[in-house]
Amino acid sequence: MKQLLLSLLTFFLYIGCTENKVASKLGNTYPDIFPDYKGISIPINIAPLNFTVRNSSHIKAVFSNNNQPLFSIEGKNKIDIPLKKWQHMLSDNTGKQIDISISVWNESYPEGIQYKSFPVYITTDSIDPYIAYRLIEPGYESWHEMDIRQRALNCFKEDIIISSNMNEKGCVNCHSFCDYNPQNWLFHARGEGGSTIITVNGKTRKLPIEQLGPKKSATYPYWHPSGNFVAFSSNLTRQTFYGISRNKIEVFDMNSDIIIYDVKNDRVLTDSRFCGSDDWETFPAFSPGGKYLYMCVAHLGINEQQREMMQSYFEKMKYALIRVPFNSANGTLGEKIDTIYSPSQNGGSVSFPRISPDGRFLMFTKADCATFPIQHVEADLKMIDLNTMRFVNTDILNSNCSDSYHSWSSNGRWIVFSSRRVDGKYTRLFFSHCDSKGKFSKPFMLPQKNPEQNGELLYAYNIPEFIKSPVVFSREKAAELFRVK
Repeated sequence: MKQLLLSLLTFFLYIGCTENKVASKLGNTYPDIFPDYKGISIPINIAPLNFTVRNSSHIKAVFSNNNQPLFSIEGKNKIDIPLKKWQHMLSDNTGKQIDISISVWNESYPEGIQYKSFPVYITTDSIDPYIAYRLIEPGYESWHEMDIRQRALNCFKEDIIISSNMNEKGCVNCHSFCDYNPQNWLFHARGEGGSTIITVNGKTRKLPIEQLGPKKSATYPYWHPSGNFVAFSSNLTRQTFYGISRNKIEVFDMNSDIIIYDVKNDRVLTDSRFCGSDDWETFPAFSPGGKYLYMCVAHLGINEQQREMMQSYFEKMKYALIRVPFNSANGTLGEKIDTIYSPSQNGGSVSFPRISPDGRFLMFTKADCATFPIQHVEADLKMIDLNTMRFVNTDILNSNCSDSYHSWSSNGRWIVFSSRRVDGKYTRLFFSHCDSKGKFSKPFMLPQKNPEQNGELLYAYNIPEFIKSPVVFSREKAAELFRVK
């Protein structure tokens, strides 16, 4: 009996100390929350959408469905949603709309104001369980501190796959996965002891690709879905700086070709049309079925002397998008060349072609010129329906800052892309739902346990890629691979 009374007393003390404020004023505007999650569509397996209201002394969020409250959360200046509570809500409301009502107490509203509720749509579409990305300082001279990391999307767990600290402060970059499979992937390690590091069926080794075939370096990779080939561009890249421009820096190629690595036979294959020619080819991408190889190509028409002064010509670098049939039996390219996007007809310059898993939609980044759109304020995401060869409206994805690198989820219902829309300096990751007709929903930022991290992190997200399971890559293996012999 004494124990029961003690338990009841503890319970009532807890109830009495729990915040349950009610705002005195009703507002007719939406709350200014960060990140902006108002009116978005989300996967059924995404992490909690924690958010903050700056300069608040207290926040209350009520989650409801059809005017029936589901649960409420209170906090000082941010809302931290318990993972289990969030997951239960997603499961119980799949395919439905939930409404979130936010009340805020601050200096302007010491008695509190309740803002208009806003909807969040829980789709029936899941998202891949992980993404991999590089975290790097967004400058132009520091590459000694960077990681390739992976993040679970249904929670906030983040792990380092490989760090420059494991590579004697050498650059680690350009990770690529075969059909979303971390058992078949690669990345580049620059610096002393560096090389392309490739994992095939879970076995990792160095790939000194510049010693094979035409002895060209490997830059931007893309796996054939069979896992038997990897297409690389081989780029000689330089950078220069603007004196007066809304863009601060230009990264451009002095030369670029396409090579194909034959995984089974450990050899490099080339085609004279796309390797060693006067045209510059870059950003290869296989179609989902592997029947085509897409690539970006620039027809510059300048001589060798002009190439040496390329920084005076980068504004003339307009990359078209072409596709060529690919023979997966022997790794050769067919004769027919289709031009998918022509700068002379449509303007601008194309980078990062990515085809949806069903083969229907082709998304790419369009900038005014050159081939490094992350440094171009005007860079936007564009998409073509390959069934009709017509453009699909992607306005909802774009902002007045650079929107660039993007990847499709394995079910083709989500994209992740990098954008500088928050502050114009740091790229952060955004997701958007794509329905069967190619219509996108309002993008939302990668959820964080601490929502303020999205504004405070002094590193940029780079090359987001969906994967179906986590990468396993030991520090001991890294040290062995990078050891100079």
